[in-house]
Amino acid sequence: MSTDVVAPAYPVSFSFDPPETVARWRPLVHWLLAIPHFVVLYALAIVASVFTVIAWFAGVFTGKIPEGIQGPIAMYLRYNVRVTTYLMFLRGDYPPFAFDAGLADAGADPLVRVDVTPQLEGRNRLTIFFRYFMLLPQIFVLLFVFIGLYVVMIIGFFAVLILGRWPVGLRNYVIGSLRWSTRLNGYSSLLTDEYPPFGFN
Repeated sequence: MSTDVVAPAYPVSFSFDPPETVARWRPLVHWLLAIPHFVVLYALAIVASVFTVIAWFAGVFTGKIPEGIQGPIAMYLRYNVRVTTYLMFLRGDYPPFAFDAGLADAGADPLVRVDVTPQLEGRNRLTIFFRYFMLLPQIFVLLFVFIGLYVVMIIGFFAVLILGRWPVGLRNYVIGSLRWSTRLNGYSSLLTDEYPPFGFN
């Protein structure tokens, strides 16, 4: 049964179609197998941070953020979610080393999609300038969400070891948390001026 729930109205969308079963050994080794991706992800995070700073200045001073600036940021968000779903042993397939910098997901990973509806012109300079102050309410709420996520991951670890699958409710909580954080990351990285909704869907 798919838990693929997408909020198409928001400009940064994440969808994931997890498998019903997960091999019981995966929680024990996924963190180790993901090490090559961690190295790549670290490099992409640096690149995305540089482009976010450029986007901030472009947005504040011109009211426009070119697609060429937004593309590498979208690529980082997409790569991050692919690696995270693997690290959290929600999937068995190894995520691809794919570097698609398009705003629309090119479909390199059949399980995970992160699409961005570009907002190139007519950007709100005021909300861009104060973007990091505007994140505070979301960050405050997500602190509690992530505390719950920590507990859910511990329970899920043993559930997969024993049952070979995630309990659906716990899996949906993890996926919902990732969806929420992806929207927030897209907003904080200036991919959109639309404030992200509070919620898992």
